[in-house]
Amino acid sequence: MRELLRRLPGRLRRSPYLPAVVVGLIVAASAGLFAGSYTYAITNPTPNAVPVAVVGGVAARQHGDAFVGALEDRLDTTLELHPYADYPQAVDAVEAQRVFAIVRDHGDGVALETASAAGASVAELLTGEARPAARSAGVDLTIRELKPLSPGDPRGLALFYVSIAAVIVGFLGAVQLSVQAGALRPGERIAFTAGYALLGGLAIAAAVDWALDAVRLPFVQSWGILALTMFASGMVFTMFNTLVRRWAILPTWVLMVMLGNPSSGGAVSWPLLPSALGVIGRWLIPGACVNAQHTAVYFRGHQHVQPYLVLTAWAALSCTVFWLCRHRHPGGRD
Repeated sequence: MRELLRRLPGRLRRSPYLPAVVVGLIVAASAGLFAGSYTYAITNPTPNAVPVAVVGGVAARQHGDAFVGALEDRLDTTLELHPYADYPQAVDAVEAQRVFAIVRDHGDGVALETASAAGASVAELLTGEARPAARSAGVDLTIRELKPLSPGDPRGLALFYVSIAAVIVGFLGAVQLSVQAGALRPGERIAFTAGYALLGGLAIAAAVDWALDAVRLPFVQSWGILALTMFASGMVFTMFNTLVRRWAILPTWVLMVMLGNPSSGGAVSWPLLPSALGVIGRWLIPGACVNAQHTAVYFRGHQHVQPYLVLTAWAALSCTVFWLCRHRHPGGRD
């Protein structure tokens, strides 16, 4: 018996079933974590200090103060009020995506102007709670949409799905290059990753804009964002494939899908995400893609450089690590 027990670990290591058991356990755990990550981020979103512009002294006046207080009670949070001297300044703050709504005087009552293009889930939440808040405060309320979404995308999810396509297909392309084109040299692997990223970005943009007419894209800019996203995503897998070989799909999946997509701000705007996800998401590839596309489509006069720097940094980091450790990559040829 002792001899059998002593030999059992060795037999287990040599068993053809051990890899299948390990993979099965990993897949089961990943399925639960995948569902849990999306559920945690998306189910019952909670406001976290939603930035709102107030024009003039409306919040200090009796009806304005009563409305804001009632709205905060309904939302169970404190609004992050940004005072502006006049209405054009408040509109400019919406365009710059510093605030998600405007509260101002309107006759004897208050007007709430939302910007669905800045965050559809935030606008929906504010609109839904504003009317009962105004009734409880005894304030006349007017609601107006200041920055609407595209007619073909009434829920504001098209850009989120576009980013998911670019991210997932981006690293799946690198997986297929590793399996089907293992003889590629390091420089060739980078070049082919860039090639399918350019073609894939073109295909995604053409399908969403030209074929479906869901969102009117600034085509060249959106194409560039998608191509850079696919390239960065593909090179991240290539980097992990160099570092951890056959387990590369695990850290790639965790970084891009389990963590990156739920925190991207595409399905639920960042003010409604758990605070940690709202901060992390801006610095990951999916969040940077959503942010860049969102601004390019709806806020063309107020471009932000941060999402482009994030995408470029991930691409540069992964390419550098891959190149420095290219001797460890399982592919290549003499």
